[in-house]
Amino acid sequence: MKKNYDVYGIGNALVDIVTEVDDALLKKHQVEKGLMTLVDEERQHELVQAIDLNGSDMKCGGSAANSIIAVSQFGGSTYYSCKVANDDMGKFYLTDLQKNGVDTNLTEETSPTGITGKCLVMTTPDANRTMNTFLGITSTYSVNEVNEGALRDSDYIYIEGYLVTSENGREAMKHAKKLAEENGVKVALTFSDPSMVKYFRLEMAEVIGDGVDLLFCNEEEAMLFTETDSIEKAREELKKVAKRFAVTQGSNGAMIFDGDTFVDIEPYKVEALDTNGAGDMFAGAFLYGITHGHSYAEAGKIASLASSRVVSKLGPRLEWHEAKEILNHLFEN
Repeated sequence: MKKNYDVYGIGNALVDIVTEVDDALLKKHQVEKGLMTLVDEERQHELVQAIDLNGSDMKCGGSAANSIIAVSQFGGSTYYSCKVANDDMGKFYLTDLQKNGVDTNLTEETSPTGITGKCLVMTTPDANRTMNTFLGITSTYSVNEVNEGALRDSDYIYIEGYLVTSENGREAMKHAKKLAEENGVKVALTFSDPSMVKYFRLEMAEVIGDGVDLLFCNEEEAMLFTETDSIEKAREELKKVAKRFAVTQGSNGAMIFDGDTFVDIEPYKVEALDTNGAGDMFAGAFLYGITHGHSYAEAGKIASLASSRVVSKLGPRLEWHEAKEILNHLFEN
């Protein structure tokens, strides 16, 4: 029997503020380039004050949210479980999520008092992206935000690796994974960022437990998690924790293990403007593909083309028509 949702996601709810900066600003304010850094509200405010936000783009975000919205844009049915406050940013987040066709546990009436999380995404001229994140109320994400009914009624659950940083977040990850396994829902997980694997490797391994159905990571994350010094060694080790996996390789495309064989996914050459959200888009487009009758190789092509399109513009999303154009381009015959 067909389930109501193709993908049910859990993760942080952050209002993304995407802006362009130069290396001098990062250096002056001692911002570590190319990484996601957790900051307090005061530090984030200091950076916002130093940056000209005219022309910046604001959207509901968070790693898994970007992926879930991508699934929706390609034509999938989705649900996102997250936590915002009852402030203006929280209301903006809920409205933007609904505008993108995503069902959610959020309501204006039940959102608690607090501060909605924000992520300042700073893109430099070399297309590198640096994120400073104030988690706000999403740092208290817990099992209480998991909608068990919606999860059971989904083909896949998609778990965001960033949740691993807090005990309550890890408990939510493990609770959702167990619930999915008990109800025949396939489990997909993303490592989200090299820092999550570098500093929370044991906690991530604890969440993975006896394995997941599908893992998303990049080369650096794969080698950090498996404690290997080459992607060839890492991919063999990953077979022990994931039935299938996709390893993104930046401008070199991606490597996918479909459970039997490795499939190399060719990159689409573009002029990169902003790498923010490339991995999120890859995961979302790939999940759409495998939940809509496409092989892992075909899903990889969708994901690779979608990622190339998203890095050639500012921000982590495509427009709705761009998602449809990708599918028409690849499968019009």
